[in-house]
Amino acid sequence: MLTRSKTRFAAVLLSLGVLSAPQAFAAGEPMVLVTTDGQLMQDIPEAGTVRIVIDNQGRRLVIDRWNEVIGFEIPTWQYQQTEPRGERRRHQRRQFDRFPEQPLPPRDDYATTEPQASIERRDLNPTTSSVREQRDEEFRAPDVSAEPAPITTPKAAATPKLTKAQVAALQVYLDRNGVSPGVIDGRMGSNVQKALNSWYEISGERIDPAKTDEIVTRLANSGGLAFTTYTISAEDAAGPFIASVPSDYAEKAKLERLAFTSTLEMLAERFHMDEDFLTELNPGVDFTRPGVQIKVVATGEKNTATITRIVADKGNKQVRGYDAQGKLVAAYPATIGSTATPSPTGTYNVERVVRNPGYTYNPKINFKQGDNDKVLEVPPGPNGPVGSVWIALSKPTYGIHGTPEPSKIGKTSSNGCVRLTNWDAEELTGMVAPGVIVSFIE
Repeated sequence: MLTRSKTRFAAVLLSLGVLSAPQAFAAGEPMVLVTTDGQLMQDIPEAGTVRIVIDNQGRRLVIDRWNEVIGFEIPTWQYQQTEPRGERRRHQRRQFDRFPEQPLPPRDDYATTEPQASIERRDLNPTTSSVREQRDEEFRAPDVSAEPAPITTPKAAATPKLTKAQVAALQVYLDRNGVSPGVIDGRMGSNVQKALNSWYEISGERIDPAKTDEIVTRLANSGGLAFTTYTISAEDAAGPFIASVPSDYAEKAKLERLAFTSTLEMLAERFHMDEDFLTELNPGVDFTRPGVQIKVVATGEKNTATITRIVADKGNKQVRGYDAQGKLVAAYPATIGSTATPSPTGTYNVERVVRNPGYTYNPKINFKQGDNDKVLEVPPGPNGPVGSVWIALSKPTYGIHGTPEPSKIGKTSSNGCVRLTNWDAEELTGMVAPGVIVSFIE
């Protein structure tokens, strides 16, 4: 993994696939990426949207898809000499200071529904102004170069409004680093806050969601930028899919498989995304057509740590995994029981792990749904009652499992078990084995 001491521009070029790691850092001289008017670039281009050319002065120029120069690199010392002293100090603080230790403001202070204007850049070609207006609809991080108001107490903190792109970038970073925010939807909710707190427990660092530059640098150094492109394949479009998921268990039992209902649903789950957010990123796209390119978030590799103890935190609605040394290595938002069907208390063990499980509905043992009073065998599938994974506990009929409704994790109730998103449950499955301790705490 690259370190913070590496130059931000080289990290961006590396993530775009323009330079190899040796090319990016062989020279050793710190470089920065600036806009055409000499300002430090905050609007980081996505992979595939720009190309790099060398001009007759040997500078690397960043060219967008309309063949317009949007930025270039200069040595850090040159940028510091040309930048006003106050601005230089502010950028230095933003790039190199540790994250603040103050607690993050409560979630209600974040606004995620009002979009912000995109960054203004000098137009070197006035005839392309109409094209530039079309790009205003794309997700971009806003200009955060202005110095924020000093933080005294959480109540006095001036919290900037965050765009969906900013929040999604933060969610992607957390998702890649073992502290799941649940579905990636561009919304600063309670699941994101829980992930931030877990990251602090793991690393000792507080991440400020408003520090877009820091988050983008972290992303570039840990797997690339937040968004990427994906081409829908013939296999993706072929399914098989089912028309809808019946709510009645007797109707579920009649199906051969509780498969996805559409390519959109399948791809949203594959990329850990909310379906509405995936649609919003790709307006007008027909997800049933093979060969269509779509914009998705760039998720990382699965966590491969070894978990020896799981804590199911009912009050915090979170599942946390610890290694043999007692260190937190994974955390997931969870739905844990309800008032009517509470989850167990005390300590149990993992008995077995089942992938692609079916579900046996028994109204005398589990719960009674409607008029169903007979034992029913419900087929497997991602839209099954326990999703794509079942981790059975030593407490009979209880387990940790996936869900057909990932956007509701941490926000609704369950029938006593512990629900995770399918992708989080699948990741957890790879880190546990029979005998792992599971403790339920209030």
